[in-house]
Amino acid sequence: MSADTRYRGYDVLDKRDTPSWDAVTRAVIDERLTAADHLPQVATGAAWRVLRALCTCIVPQPADRPAVPLAALLDRRLAANRGDGFRDARLPPLREAWRIGLDALDAESRHGHGRGFADLDDEARIDLLHRVQHGACADPAWRGMPPALFFSHRVLPDLLSAYYAHPQAWSEIGFGGPANPRGYVRMVANRRDPWEPVEARPGEEARAYRENRRVR
Repeated sequence: MSADTRYRGYDVLDKRDTPSWDAVTRAVIDERLTAADHLPQVATGAAWRVLRALCTCIVPQPADRPAVPLAALLDRRLAANRGDGFRDARLPPLREAWRIGLDALDAESRHGHGRGFADLDDEARIDLLHRVQHGACADPAWRGMPPALFFSHRVLPDLLSAYYAHPQAWSEIGFGGPANPRGYVRMVANRRDPWEPVEARPGEEARAYRENRRVR
């Protein structure tokens, strides 16, 4: 269930065995739900620790609900080597870019702080990421890959798209998941279909909760 009070009572997974989703949709979503059990295959060892620390900086998650397994979702994508179908020519391919980037983050951390990125406190991690974002890094571990481009074209889109592809995030933002096979009918602004949740306005949380418990 979403911890966000705007959609209290709404859990997108309540749709799983209803006409809202078909077998294909369920199979895709079930794969994402099992990501927490994924063992790292590409970002292994020190790189896995760096990736997990990076994920907590880019997408902080509340402690009062199960976390979206961002690092596992990304590593699974890297293992499958599923790219975007395009890339900036200044960046290496997906898997290589992430391998270089994680190694370089750790190298920058050891050079500047004497310890790995995963061992830094939050303030030091964020400070280092600000420097990466603005291209103010020059460790040889970057191997010619522009740090700022890695941050803007790989770190942000890859981690944020992984987060918002997970059902936990859908419940948080009131998204109903893939519109397959049901589709959406009421396309006018501020109209919703019966299988979409209600966003609670101030003072209407209880009503929204009751309605959202019925959304299927």
